[in-house]
Amino acid sequence: MNKQAKKLILKTRKQVFGEMMGNNPSLFQGEGFEFAELREYVYGDDVRKIDWKTTAKLGKPFIKIYHEERELNVVVSSMMSGAMHFGIKRAKSEVVSELVGILGFSAVKNGDLFSHLIYADKLYRYSKPSKKFFAASKEVEESLAFEPLGKSSDYKGWCDTLYKRVKKKALLFMISDFIGEIDLRLLSKKHDLFCIIVRDRFEEDPKGLGYIRLVDPEGGGSLEGDIGDSVMMEYKKALKANDKKLFKQFRENGIRYAKVYTDDDPFIKLTKRLR
Repeated sequence: MNKQAKKLILKTRKQVFGEMMGNNPSLFQGEGFEFAELREYVYGDDVRKIDWKTTAKLGKPFIKIYHEERELNVVVSSMMSGAMHFGIKRAKSEVVSELVGILGFSAVKNGDLFSHLIYADKLYRYSKPSKKFFAASKEVEESLAFEPLGKSSDYKGWCDTLYKRVKKKALLFMISDFIGEIDLRLLSKKHDLFCIIVRDRFEEDPKGLGYIRLVDPEGGGSLEGDIGDSVMMEYKKALKANDKKLFKQFRENGIRYAKVYTDDDPFIKLTKRLR
């Protein structure tokens, strides 16, 4: 394990186990109750548990019996394309790795199943669900070691893969800069979806750079020329349109989200949004 991975693992584990005390032992809680069976209604049963569809079909009242379900299926998926290599203070990919650690250790601490997927232009990693501390540490290490440069963002493939691969209902965290076309409607119906937008502040408020040579971190191509204020204005306009469409989709589909900048403390941001 390299020094950077060890440092990040120690930091996130300390935050989760050292600061999450008292009445809030975890960032997220169990789902409550899971359906077990149907049985005929008897006097004294809670009428709110009556299954009206079965009652109408059989001509006598039946109620739903539930057993307590506290274990969550926590799935964290990272979009690690070349765009995640960017960052003024630190790379977005490093922030993603820190988020993986926070969510992974939180799940393990709560006794929940945790698994992690890395995606870009295709699926690169899908870890088996685990409740072990080693699993969370391993995924931070794998995330940091992943090389995003030269890999493009395939949002459709990402959503399709998550829909097919994650079969059991999950608390699904999707981490990306979310710049590009993405359709989250199907995933939001199947899972409890939480999107984490990772951005660098310069991305949202860039200044004119003058004459410069830029390299595309996804495709590898280059552009050389005068990148002035007018070019940046057009870029900001396009990004605002992207985000307006994204946030509208969040609202319409009941998707929770948080935005984390590269100079933020990810733990503090997540704690505020998830609690």
